Amino acid sequence: MTRRLAEVAKKVGVSEATVSRVLNGKPGVSDATRRAVLTALDVLGYERPTQLRGERARLVGLVLPELQNPIFPAFAEVIGGALAQLGLTPVLCTQTKGGVSEADYVELLLQQQVSGVVFAGGLYAQADAPHDHYRLLAERNIPVVLVNAAIEDLGFPGVSCDDAVAVEQAWRHLASLGHERIGLVLGPGDHVPSARKLAAARAVAGDLPDEFVARAIFSLEGGHAAASRLIDRGVTGLICASDPLALGAVRAARRKGYDVPGRISVVGYDDSAFMNCTEPPLTTVRQPIEAMGRAAVELLNAQIGGTAVPAEELLFEPELVVRGSTAQAPRD
Repeated sequence: MTRRLAEVAKKVGVSEATVSRVLNGKPGVSDATRRAVLTALDVLGYERPTQLRGERARLVGLVLPELQNPIFPAFAEVIGGALAQLGLTPVLCTQTKGGVSEADYVELLLQQQVSGVVFAGGLYAQADAPHDHYRLLAERNIPVVLVNAAIEDLGFPGVSCDDAVAVEQAWRHLASLGHERIGLVLGPGDHVPSARKLAAARAVAGDLPDEFVARAIFSLEGGHAAASRLIDRGVTGLICASDPLALGAVRAARRKGYDVPGRISVVGYDDSAFMNCTEPPLTTVRQPIEAMGRAAVELLNAQIGGTAVPAEELLFEPELVVRGSTAQAPRD
């Protein structure tokens, strides 16, 4: 008991006596401090006293697929900060290969009586992935917001960067530089954002050969392998579905002895951290992370407060950021 008091007091920044008063239901503690102490109990994994278990924790699950891609820590920072401003505490849940699954995290979050869950880049974007844990959240009436495109019929509100506009911007940029053989490096075939990007590319290109489209897992290595195939097929411009894929494409071009952007131009997607520090600095399409993250928290908080929120998708406009990885198409 003494250890628990000390840990909670340290977490909240109050005295052990204050924590004791909260746990024993004594007066003389502000509502804000009381909520902070109860939240600290939840975060540290301690059970609440019996008389305090009726209240739902002021916790919000933030479920991410990984932290290696800098776009996800960026979303976590914005969403976590916005939640904290509302007195909500984010619980970061990051999947690892062979580790805790998204469905397992949902079970854990439900056990902690979370107030809601924000998913970014989760299994909801993959048509062939399991989705029962989302339906479980819907059955329990847990507020949920999805960041970026999801499969249909899940019934949750979402905020997304407009994939179609992103590809149109990238395609027109490469076309203006004289590129006629433009290839796409996309995610798996069941990945909804990638499907939207492909549909947009076909619309703007008019005629996009299947051999100019390559699929990859979302990683630098995946981008390297997919881009290598496209370069062998004669493309001079590459539009990639993420910045790590684009960095893999740059590496693939260099391994083949081609200059970037002298011979091969590469466009990424996200404008995640340090893309202006790569060699060459990466031309990419920027997601408006700040606006999207704050909108996601606003939608979640409205649901937590009892407001009915339509299960609609808010589309945010991306922005092409031109740097050094794109140039005039080679003349040969």
